[in-house]
Amino acid sequence: MSWKIKENYRQLLAAETGAAIKNWGGKLTICLVYPNYYATAMSNLGFQSVYAFCNSLPDVVCERAFLPSAVELKEYRKSGSRLLSLESQRPLSDFDVLAFSVSFENDYLNIPAIFELAGIPPFASERDASHPLVMAGGAALFLNPEPVAELLDLVCVGEGEAILPRLLDFLRAQGGTARADLLDKALRLPGIYIPSRYQVVYDSGGITHIKSLGDAPARVKRAWDTDLVSSVVASSLFAPGTEFSDMYLIEVSRGCPRGCRFCAAGFIYHPFRQRSLELLKQEAEKGLELKDRIGLVGAAVSDYRDLGELCRFISEKGGKVSVSSLRIDALDENLLDILQASGHKTVALAPEGGSQRLRDLIRKDLTEEQILGACDTLIGRDILNLKLYFIIGLPSETEQDLAEMVALIEKIRERVITAAKKNRRLGSVLLSVNPFVPKPFTPLQWCGMEALASLEKKYHYLRRAVGSLSNVKIQLESLREAFLQALLSRGDRRLAAFLVKAHRDGSWKKAAKELRLDPERLVTRTIPLEEPLPWNTIDGGERTRLVKEYERALRQQSG
Repeated sequence: MSWKIKENYRQLLAAETGAAIKNWGGKLTICLVYPNYYATAMSNLGFQSVYAFCNSLPDVVCERAFLPSAVELKEYRKSGSRLLSLESQRPLSDFDVLAFSVSFENDYLNIPAIFELAGIPPFASERDASHPLVMAGGAALFLNPEPVAELLDLVCVGEGEAILPRLLDFLRAQGGTARADLLDKALRLPGIYIPSRYQVVYDSGGITHIKSLGDAPARVKRAWDTDLVSSVVASSLFAPGTEFSDMYLIEVSRGCPRGCRFCAAGFIYHPFRQRSLELLKQEAEKGLELKDRIGLVGAAVSDYRDLGELCRFISEKGGKVSVSSLRIDALDENLLDILQASGHKTVALAPEGGSQRLRDLIRKDLTEEQILGACDTLIGRDILNLKLYFIIGLPSETEQDLAEMVALIEKIRERVITAAKKNRRLGSVLLSVNPFVPKPFTPLQWCGMEALASLEKKYHYLRRAVGSLSNVKIQLESLREAFLQALLSRGDRRLAAFLVKAHRDGSWKKAAKELRLDPERLVTRTIPLEEPLPWNTIDGGERTRLVKEYERALRQQSG
């Protein structure tokens, strides 16, 4: 192994606080793999909580591995080294289990690279008893595991707290069991999906049916934690140089009660669950011994019932508070006082739809009056930097919808400029614009993504319309990355070969051509309601509700 890589590992471990290293003797060994960079992984609270839980068990050793940086990757290839775990610097092939933690679909693209660097065959059918058992979990997997299904032995469908205790007990009891027998037995565990026990049949249009084999259930029910009240998830490792390294993160709730038609969080984490205020206060006190800023985490932090009281408690203990974004119709005056005292100079708001028609279509339930009122409230608190999230390419979007978005931005900009001049300070509006990507288990999952050529024209329109305005900056998500995200969000298991070949050839377009895949069609087509969806192997339990909301959205489009 290159001395440069060894030195980098040494420095990372030396800088961390809380890392656990155990003796391997006779224990179940797991390498928790994040198919992205170290800094990204260690900002992920879910990744940290799985690592902490596994290492809390006396007969389990859990270490970590990450996608090497571009510089490190050159070193690996130059030296011919294998990818090693961070803690003990052992080859990934030495572990009993490789456990991928995947939060975002685009990280599927990096999984073949991990297999190559580890010297492990990428396809489950190519591996034997000499190789680790390969499993995966994370939000991307319980949305749609199919693009990587043929690369995995086992998939965790749901939340780790509801799956890991029984799964690890099961694995520890399986010493010497043949892999095929182990997988057959694992079918009985809640939230466990074994891709090899399902056969998918296709025609020229798409999937015709999915057949479960042997004792495999027709669908795997998603497992979720029913008892958030008596537990807390918070930072357990502190890694300098990561996105949230200056704060102690605490999850206050899980899911979202709003049900916006484009957003997966409100559906795959349903029902909305909130943690105990008293336990959160205790955790905040613990966190303030380590950091002076507490970051409150959740898909709908503003909807946490005791948010104001929790923030006041943190403030009274001498701490500062940070939240990712605020719900426009849930701005609390006391909370804003605390955020201002905590030094917040920028607040993020998410109108999402640029026009009232589109906000109604996605069930955002926000009026322009509410949006402008929220901006006025923030500006009145001397918070003069606003970040606004918008989605373009929503179903049925027209030039008129874009024009209304621009008009709304101009109204917000005028408010910021007026207040900034009065206070003799600079103020700004930062626009984060992202294309609509259809997500599984949402009412808009059947809709196609808008074609890239059309989205590029809309990008050009927005650059021209608002890009030259003073005090306004615009961030446009990469259309290529959004396209790949859509492909992986709604793709089927034929994409596994695509991912492996794209990695080997260095070109996803070339891989698609050679495998006779039509990514454009897969991404942009509207899926008929009667056609089996690739993720039908997962039981979300809400098809009737999703169909009803989809049909309502269609009526709003035409109306």
